[in-house]
Amino acid sequence: MQMVPTALIWCLLFATNLFAAETEGAGGFDIREIERSRILRKADEYMSASPRTVTADKCARSQGGLHDFYSEGDYWWPDPADPGGPYVRRDGQTNPDNFIAHRKSIIRLSDIIATLVSSYLITKDEKHAAHAVVHLKAWFVDEGTRMNSSLLYGQAIKGRHTGRSIGIIDTIHLVEVARGAKRLAASPSFTVEDQKSVKAWFREYLSWINTHPYGEKEKHHPNNHGVCWSLQAAAFADLVGDQEQLGWIREQFKKVYLKEMMDERGGFPAELERTKPYGYSLFVIDAMAGVAQIASTEDDDLWTFELPDGRGLKKGMEFIVPYIADKGSWPKEPDVMYWDDWPVRHPSLLLAGLHFDKQEYLKIWEKLEGDPKTYEVLRNFPMRHPLLWTAGVEQE
Repeated sequence: MQMVPTALIWCLLFATNLFAAETEGAGGFDIREIERSRILRKADEYMSASPRTVTADKCARSQGGLHDFYSEGDYWWPDPADPGGPYVRRDGQTNPDNFIAHRKSIIRLSDIIATLVSSYLITKDEKHAAHAVVHLKAWFVDEGTRMNSSLLYGQAIKGRHTGRSIGIIDTIHLVEVARGAKRLAASPSFTVEDQKSVKAWFREYLSWINTHPYGEKEKHHPNNHGVCWSLQAAAFADLVGDQEQLGWIREQFKKVYLKEMMDERGGFPAELERTKPYGYSLFVIDAMAGVAQIASTEDDDLWTFELPDGRGLKKGMEFIVPYIADKGSWPKEPDVMYWDDWPVRHPSLLLAGLHFDKQEYLKIWEKLEGDPKTYEVLRNFPMRHPLLWTAGVEQE
């Protein structure tokens, strides 16, 4: 008889206990039923959607090839004093003439995969699973359309950089793709061979963001970029079974994200000092919640971990929730752009509400918009499908 590894047993026990804790603490809060109509409607729409990968769009300013992801720095503009020269920075002000086709395609992929997999979890309808596999193979397997497992040309700046380390944040939308691929493993439509091929891509990309100078720099970036690196690395490591990576992320969460980046109130000064402090504060706490949800173990729960002075995720939520409930109470100036488009259905509200048994968090979450249309909001809202994040989905 084949023995079950001890580590796997602990993982299963942790997942079961977490599911019980969440459902008991949620007062009958049924995420699956809340999501059902939204997910099934979108899934039906996506059944007619064909894959659109990075090979479908090419920017003349890109120094990469057909299979390379390319994007341009958001806040960089032509210099009025030298229109043909290097771009200049305007923090918080997005240049509408930037090339964003690859970003839009990766956001679209994320929504398609996460929606179809969520629908599969609700209905067990194999046609939704099979169509999700079509998109996964187009992006990560098929030679003619797959994306290179590197990001050399992200966040380029005309006249300055052909690519930058901070471009890695553009693949934040692959987080729900990885989550979806993991949940899809139970479907016969996702063959063992295809699973191996998709995992191989994510394993290669995880290695790249750990070894290339761009990845190493982003890994230690002292603001939301560093947290988002860990959110991606956690999702990819969880998919491919890299426990060493997840262990590193747990330590980084405690020793850097909380100890060095969070202040005594639970805010993040590096985000509060920006020209869009409200949006960035929402973005970073969502990323923190995502890291905690993926990387926590029974013996090392990032949701309940606190520094001696009380700083932790609970403190972070206590800081931001009043301003989600009442944006008018925000003590700083409104964001220079997109102030009216926030808040949305932030995953930090849902996950913290479940973990801390905060009914008020769950009620706020349920009333907010789950499918915003503004591109800038979508760009900073990579966790939009709660069935991929909440425990118990597999416990059937």
